[in-house]
Amino acid sequence: MLTITQALVDQIVAHARKDHPDEACGVVAGPAGSDRPERFIPMLNAAMSPTFYEFDSGDLLKLYREMDDRDEEPVVVYHSHTATEAYPSRTDISYANEPGAHYVLVSTADTDGLGDFQFRSFRIVEGEVTEEEVTVVEAY
Repeated sequence: MLTITQALVDQIVAHARKDHPDEACGVVAGPAGSDRPERFIPMLNAAMSPTFYEFDSGDLLKLYREMDDRDEEPVVVYHSHTATEAYPSRTDISYANEPGAHYVLVSTADTDGLGDFQFRSFRIVEGEVTEEEVTVVEAY
């Protein structure tokens, strides 16, 4: 289960809307071993594509060094889908290399008639996708 603050959900959704029609991507870091997302880190989609996202390799290296210095880890890895539901694509699954992370997908397309976005979380381990419950809280 992913427990995340409303403020972080709002930041992730705002980033997805801002970058639309391109996919947005980023990380929410937290203290190592805590499973608690705390620090919102929007990243540049180096692919600048409405159907694909890619972290810039230099930015990603800098981020991992910074997280290491702060004793943090990527608790949430997020990106948006702009025309499809919030479910990992084959490409998303193949690039999922953080087995401890929550993979959050935000769809900015109203694919289910339930509103202007979907916010879903998944665990992706060795190509196996498992959707998990999301609990939104005001504070930890």
